[in-house]
Amino acid sequence: MAVSDQIELLIEAPIESLGYELVGVDYNKNGQDTILRIYIDSDQGISIEDCERVSHQVSGILDVEEPITAAYSLEVSSPGFDRPLFKERDFKRFSGSKAKISMKLPIDGRRNFTGVLQGCDDGEVLIEVDGEVYALPISKLAKARLIA
Repeated sequence: MAVSDQIELLIEAPIESLGYELVGVDYNKNGQDTILRIYIDSDQGISIEDCERVSHQVSGILDVEEPITAAYSLEVSSPGFDRPLFKERDFKRFSGSKAKISMKLPIDGRRNFTGVLQGCDDGEVLIEVDGEVYALPISKLAKARLIA
């Protein structure tokens, strides 16, 4: 199981108990720099105080459970206008919105897809690019986010 998935399992319920939605977890290891980004949201939006509150809660959990053994930086933020998309529910929720998706490996000779989300079905994101609909496996996504 990926580190980000382990972390998500540990922190989702506590974050929800604070009244926030866990949008997703992004774990990036780049050389000696390791960054753990946690995206949260709520109907009222997200303030700096909300991020601090969640950061304090999550830090305590991660210190006890230790899913990351090396030094890392923790960032908690709102998803912003270019909201990252992580799960099937995200692709369904934002169906009809413009998005940019990058794949780990090429699909039909390309890795980047910018177009309109058409939903998600059976583990595949549907995106219309220049009049053609592509079915992209969620398991092979590198990154996906909404665009304005």
